Amino acid sequence: MREAPRKRISKRALPVWRISAALTSGIGWLTVIALFVMSSIYQWPIWISLVVLVLSVIETTLTVFIIPSVRWKRWRYEVFEHEIEIQHGVFVMTRTIIPMMRVQHVDTKQGPILRAYHLASVTISTAATVHEIPALDLDEADQLRDFISKLARVDDDV
Repeated sequence: MREAPRKRISKRALPVWRISAALTSGIGWLTVIALFVMSSIYQWPIWISLVVLVLSVIETTLTVFIIPSVRWKRWRYEVFEHEIEIQHGVFVMTRTIIPMMRVQHVDTKQGPILRAYHLASVTISTAATVHEIPALDLDEADQLRDFISKLARVDDDV
């Protein structure tokens, strides 16, 4: 079997993913609060609210604290002359090879949280799908975008 890709994404991806997960979990917590209010108004059994509360604590713990660390440890990529290899996954590891000759265009993108941490994601578009290498240092993302674009053009000329 082929050796795993060696390059990692930025360590600053961890707080970015944690903030995103906390914002998403916050919506769930609003639902939990609404459920507690509804249960007191309509005199529902307290066990329903307690079960939802316990499930929300477990979900928040997993998505904010545990999964980002595992995700960062497993995210790897490497760019070769004729292909790009991406490895990612939390519970199921996925390894993808993108032939350079299939690359149609390469973009960098930043949301407000990535921008605050001086990070960007590189998206690689083929005719069938879009692949993403998330949370790279801004300079590294720009260099990677330009490098992949250059290699993809070379393959077109051959």
